[in-house]
Amino acid sequence: MEWYLALVLLLGTVCTAMFLGMPVALAFFAANVLGTALFINGDIGLVFMPMEFHNAIKFTLAPIALFLLMGEILLQTGVAFKAIGAIDRMISRVPGRLSVVSIVGGTVFSSLSGSTIANTAILGSVLLPDMLKRGYQPSIAMGPIMAVGGIAMLIPPSALAVLLASLAEQSVAQLLIAGIVPGVLMAVLFVAYVIGRCTINPELAPSYVPDEAALDEPVTLEFVIGGQTRLYAAYGGKWRRPVNRVLPFVFYILPLLIIFVVVVGSIFYKIAAPTEAAALGCMASLAACCFFRLFKNTIRISGVEGADFTWRAITKSLMETAKINTMILFIIAGSLVFSQALSNSGATDGLLTYVATLDLTPLSVVLIMMGVLLFLGAFMDQVSMLLLTLPFFLLGSQSFQVVFDIDVVWLMVLMLITMEISLLTPPFGLLLYVMKGVAPMHVTLGQVVRSALPFIAIEGFVLGLLIAFPEMATWLPKQIN
Repeated sequence: MEWYLALVLLLGTVCTAMFLGMPVALAFFAANVLGTALFINGDIGLVFMPMEFHNAIKFTLAPIALFLLMGEILLQTGVAFKAIGAIDRMISRVPGRLSVVSIVGGTVFSSLSGSTIANTAILGSVLLPDMLKRGYQPSIAMGPIMAVGGIAMLIPPSALAVLLASLAEQSVAQLLIAGIVPGVLMAVLFVAYVIGRCTINPELAPSYVPDEAALDEPVTLEFVIGGQTRLYAAYGGKWRRPVNRVLPFVFYILPLLIIFVVVVGSIFYKIAAPTEAAALGCMASLAACCFFRLFKNTIRISGVEGADFTWRAITKSLMETAKINTMILFIIAGSLVFSQALSNSGATDGLLTYVATLDLTPLSVVLIMMGVLLFLGAFMDQVSMLLLTLPFFLLGSQSFQVVFDIDVVWLMVLMLITMEISLLTPPFGLLLYVMKGVAPMHVTLGQVVRSALPFIAIEGFVLGLLIAFPEMATWLPKQIN
């Protein structure tokens, strides 16, 4: 069979199965059965396919489950919501204040959860109703929430980054570190855009006086031991507002930043491998939740409440992590066998040979790869995109990255950003529908799409900067070599 017919047959099987509503993992399994029967020794290949599934699950995938668990612990115990509330108290009298709060809060939460969908759903549920109630236009209210959700792909711990590096058999640590600079740059540009646009057109985000009654109250700090107050401190006068802003930061944001430092710092300084760093992150998350539980029962700050750390929340965190991780492992196993079927059919080698005859430069090949991802992102989820394109882009010695000698870390960062942009790409960008789902009924899909367009342009600008200046993605990872 000609390579292009094999390519159409295998890719067509996957796409048709997903179009008919079949789960991603089962869609790959269907293509694997067909590909193995046709191209890998027929019945013998089918007999050995379960062994290939077993070999596909490696210890290098452990960080995915651990990072998911870390985010679920912080989500189910309510710690993430308290952090957003503390950020809301710290930021005041800024044009587009609530939009800025959503960007800063979303960036903090993305550095802890690694989940794009969870980031958007939580921020949309918590902040969007209040923003619309205060007269914010949908274009400036929903756009920042959706855009900052995609940053979870870049800032560690990113489950998708771990999945990409693991499947491509590349360094998980280098890819996690490489995403920091682009992710932070993107958040800064988002904030600058919101403030600039709301300064030029204040009607987009009507100014209002935040509810600062708690800031005007005398600050009380009580340590309750054995049911009795042992130590009491109060701050009034001109210091009450600064102290009322600082205390929530100290008790709700600083511990979460310490978790980020534990994970990233242990990788950067080679104290721990990515798997060990993920385990340390889970331990730090549990320690932070225990601290918040202790804080709730023994320390009282005026206007601030502790988080709910219960065994029920921990149990739910474990269950949700198990569900998501099981799905991911099935998808991984199916995709790796799928890449073998592509290779044995000659489709991978045939496509690479054809591209090589076009006499393209490495930059042209990179641009083509980004264009393919943007096209697929218009109607396909990010995991499916990744698994369909990885055999051609990165996996093995017969791939675009090897043939055209492209820096692998740089290419993986570009892929993450492109998939992040595709999350917002009409007509079927996933985050567009997540936002439509949490938005009030009167908000139309057209309004959701229009609110995303400026932030798609900003993300495209960052992608262009990374293509023009690869050192933005590669400099920091080189420091851990």
